[in-house]
Amino acid sequence: QVQLVESGGGLVQPGGSLRLSCAASLTLFSVDSMGWYRQAPGQQRDLIARITRGGSTIYADSVKGRFTIDRDNVKNTGYLQMNNLTPEDTAVYYCNAYPPNERAWGQGTQVTVSS
Repeated sequence: QVQLVESGGGLVQPGGSLRLSCAASLTLFSVDSMGWYRQAPGQQRDLIARITRGGSTIYADSVKGRFTIDRDNVKNTGYLQMNNLTPEDTAVYYCNAYPPNERAWGQGTQVTVSS
């Protein structure tokens, strides 16, 4: 059974930073790529960053230069460092494999950027 637990979200002012974590079961971390996704209110869930086991990364244009994805294959944990946050980054953030395992979605972690 695949399990994903995201953490690290919260309320932050514009320009602030957060670091999200994703604890994943070994089964999920055995896949080549994992990704971070987000879903804003009334919007679809979108991929914003992904990373291969070897460390190659790809970012959506909306977060490029501000967010950094990382993974620890020993700890089966993924990370998303988010800097220079804006209100447009407000969303629920999820991790999953890429392409996503539709049965593995966790609860996500809420990120709210507001002054």
